[in-house]
Amino acid sequence: MTSTLQPVDQDEAVKRPGRWLALSVLVLAVLLVAVDATVLGLATPFISEDLKPSGTQLLWIGDVYSFVIAGLLVSMGSLGDRIGRKRILLVGATAFGAISVLNAYATTPEMMIAARALLGVAGATLMPATLALIRHLFHDPRERSLAVGIWGAAASAGTAVGPIVGGFLLEHFWWGSAFLINLPVMAVLVVVGIRTLPESRNPNPGPWDLASVTLSLVGMIAVVYAVKEAATHGLTWTTAGAALLGAAALYGFVRRQLTLPVPLLDMRLFRNRGFSGAVLADLLTVLGLSGLVFFLSQYLQLVQGRRPFEAGLAELPAAIGAVAAGLIAGHAARRFSVRAVVSGGLAAIGLALAALTVIDESTGYPLLGASLLAVGVGAGFSFTVTADVILSSVPKEEAGSASAVSETAYELGAALGIAVLGSIVTGVYRGFPSPPGTPAGAHESLGGAVEVASGMPATAAQEMLASAREAFVSGLSLAVGAGAVVLLATAGAAWVLLKGQKLDSSG
Repeated sequence: MTSTLQPVDQDEAVKRPGRWLALSVLVLAVLLVAVDATVLGLATPFISEDLKPSGTQLLWIGDVYSFVIAGLLVSMGSLGDRIGRKRILLVGATAFGAISVLNAYATTPEMMIAARALLGVAGATLMPATLALIRHLFHDPRERSLAVGIWGAAASAGTAVGPIVGGFLLEHFWWGSAFLINLPVMAVLVVVGIRTLPESRNPNPGPWDLASVTLSLVGMIAVVYAVKEAATHGLTWTTAGAALLGAAALYGFVRRQLTLPVPLLDMRLFRNRGFSGAVLADLLTVLGLSGLVFFLSQYLQLVQGRRPFEAGLAELPAAIGAVAAGLIAGHAARRFSVRAVVSGGLAAIGLALAALTVIDESTGYPLLGASLLAVGVGAGFSFTVTADVILSSVPKEEAGSASAVSETAYELGAALGIAVLGSIVTGVYRGFPSPPGTPAGAHESLGGAVEVASGMPATAAQEMLASAREAFVSGLSLAVGAGAVVLLATAGAAWVLLKGQKLDSSG
């Protein structure tokens, strides 16, 4: 696992005086993406009121970013390996800030959809480049583990900071302000990054194969689209066609990589059991957590009546747990074992989700807070160690491509989780009993029921909302229970797949 590291590189990396300052730049890039991902969910009701999008347009505003980023991650990671990771990171960060302005000042649904798509292109350049640059900056294995822990902690902190800062801005300013917070972060990132980040690239990259890029883009977008459409509208001919197109494109992508002398993505990476096990663990973990991640905010606001800022604070224990665990995960994996830390972390998440299956409308915060803290600790341990395993399993020249595979697993896991666990919530919710004459919109979502209630007689509205909330909580409980099963099964799989895996201890 250490054979690709040269002693001269290691000495140079250890002695590099600005490596920790450079890491702070990479942390800013991660914060940029994590905060933006959480802000949109809070801003959606305000965007709907102002831009008046149709139901389909609203779905595209929410989904197009993840479609594009999932389709381009592998290509952008490989491009960074070829043209320089510092270059692609700084260009991507500048574009991310500029396009955030376009998001903030969008005046039509079509303009907003286009802006979110462009933001996905910029976002796809950031995450693989940050993790690959950590691989280049920190060749000492123990320092790299700490750096990866800080990187993961920043992502967790960003998902917590997003709702808190976004909630505050949305309560005091117009919805566009939630996107403009990207600008000062981007400005600091670029100015400091130009001075502190070293350039790194694959010295023998080969050509950037456009056919592979196209197959990867078409395959991932079509698969993610099919999964999300199936969750929303069920299996249709359009969904089936998209799934077949995506599967065919991805099959063509894999076949092409195996025949190219210098592939866009080296498929031999997957022969490494540690690499494959870590990627699979990440995908299934995100899938299992999706029910909680995507519906908890609605539960806190629409069921328990918390304001956006208050709901953001309520989710803080998960980030605190993830930050704390991420910082000591590398040390723990060396003292015990990789598989013990990853499997233990995943089991902790599974047990915390199992505890949340008993929630109802009046569940007190001690159970919620303790469960979220356990989820955060488990995620901090498992995600940090799997990221370290993925980075240390590959030659540093291919760090961008390997990082992109890891990020793609997150995106695909989220899409599958929304489809599988989201369909459980919506399936249970839509059948709730309601008073005669209740508009159909009330059965589409809990947010729709709250909106419909404002135009109903008080007694009927109260009866309908009580029934809707009860159905939503029942669906959430089932989804969280299914997530617990997935996480506990993943913990068992990780115990087997990561057997004998170790983090480097030299340096």
